[in-house]
Amino acid sequence: MERLTLVNLEGKFYSCKHCKTHLALCEDIVPKSFYCSNGKAYLFNKVVNVSAGEKEDRITITGMYIVADISCVGCGSTLGWKYETAHEESQKYKEGKCVLER
Repeated sequence: MERLTLVNLEGKFYSCKHCKTHLALCEDIVPKSFYCSNGKAYLFNKVVNVSAGEKEDRITITGMYIVADISCVGCGSTLGWKYETAHEESQKYKEGKCVLER
């Protein structure tokens, strides 16, 4: 089994609310109001210290996507999801980005 090395971020960052593992820099937020079915969320260009689950089709507020749930590598808590593929042309900017729920 491969040894896990956590990435520690410098500057202002978001962390896991359960174990405080560093997840993303504030500067990597996509500057738009972003909501998911559970309320306000954050869309990030880049996240660290997460593992992705299986890809699946999911219908959200803005359309159909192929996504993978992401979990904290520190404690295993589900944090949100990663957009793999957007089917709507207007939503293609989300591809490769991650949502962290509040």
